[in-house]
Amino acid sequence: MWLLDKMLRKLIRAGQLIITDHDGKVYQYGPGGGTAESGDAPIRIRLTNSKAANHIARYPQVGAGEAFMWGWLEVEPPHDIRDMILFVTAQSKAIGDKALQPQGPVKRLIQKAAAKADSINLKGKARKNAEHTYNLTRRLYELFLDEDRQYTMAYYRDADPAKTSLEQAQRDKKAHMAAKLYMQKAREMDRPMRVLDIGCGWGGFALYLNKHYGCEVLGVALAPDQIAFCKERAKAAGVDDKVKFALMDYRDVEGTFDRISSVGLLEHVGTPHYPQFFEHTNKLLAPDGVMFSHCCGRAGPPGFTDAWTRKYIFPGGYIPALSELVTQSERYGWQVMDVEAMRFHYSYTLEEWYKRTVMHREEITEMYDEQFYKMWLFYLAGAEQSFRNGTLVNWQIQYVKDRAAIPMTGEYVYEESARLRAAEEPPVWHLDPALKQAAE
Repeated sequence: MWLLDKMLRKLIRAGQLIITDHDGKVYQYGPGGGTAESGDAPIRIRLTNSKAANHIARYPQVGAGEAFMWGWLEVEPPHDIRDMILFVTAQSKAIGDKALQPQGPVKRLIQKAAAKADSINLKGKARKNAEHTYNLTRRLYELFLDEDRQYTMAYYRDADPAKTSLEQAQRDKKAHMAAKLYMQKAREMDRPMRVLDIGCGWGGFALYLNKHYGCEVLGVALAPDQIAFCKERAKAAGVDDKVKFALMDYRDVEGTFDRISSVGLLEHVGTPHYPQFFEHTNKLLAPDGVMFSHCCGRAGPPGFTDAWTRKYIFPGGYIPALSELVTQSERYGWQVMDVEAMRFHYSYTLEEWYKRTVMHREEITEMYDEQFYKMWLFYLAGAEQSFRNGTLVNWQIQYVKDRAAIPMTGEYVYEESARLRAAEEPPVWHLDPALKQAAE
């Protein structure tokens, strides 16, 4: 316990954390002063295994997650694992995620080397990684995502997330992205605009673009069940002749497209493959086309993916720094026209995903087991803290090959996104408890 004790005494400077070790010994950290009535009551943790403290201290991101999954770490009510993670990481804002990374230069070097090797995503490995991440039970994603199954950051236009439903925030994101693609150009063309959606997810954005612009869309991804679901959606909407989906690597796509979108894709490409990504997409885009990328990013220099995420959630994944994206794109003829750092939007999104996951605890544990459920909670809460208390953002980047491809000023983005938002109401989540109560 001495190593964990040493770390926490240095870290906890506000509020109070109380740990009861497996032998019954109690450790207190922080000045305290809060009460249950004020909402600042001490967070109480119980370690149930003699190995827990050392396992956590050596690499907090992995150790705490595994200890929680295995039942070695229990958070006592009224708090939960999310409260604990946000409490601890809020104390380390000045140094970001470093407090949670491997302790000691040698361990950090080893993890950095392991992360670099893991980021090499040849086609076979890329497909295996995608299946690990996205080929889970359909029902799982239905239980915590929005009605359109957008598995990326939602766009909260109000600083108070309580005023915006997840469904509305995801609709607003799609409007914002479509406007940045300058999709309104489709109205001036004498043929349907051709769009390539790389890493199309569950098809929501591809169907959205077709609905509002009548364009032809090809969505590609590597998870078989995702593509099967996308095809079912397109057929049900009666647009499967215009919106097509293929189980294929973007590196195998051929043809010419007027627009290219990649939403939540670059995190899976891997830095060794950025040159290939920018070179191939440059070949696919028409001379007067626009490419738009939305991805998680680092508001700082390049780093490495933590072992927890690589092992349990996104094998082969890496969250890039802006410098890595811009430098590589410039080498292959791209011109960056717009960059927007979306700061706290993903923390609000992840908070809502966490709440919906907790809401369906019983069903998720029946589908998988308690260990999986706890792993998912730790993943969502850990990701939330990175966007709330850490240094992660979302990068939205607009690329062109010819600067004449977009209007002179940026008003077109906000005018078009406003038009799209006014064109339709956000859907209602069919699992909303309020609907069940109303029906009863």
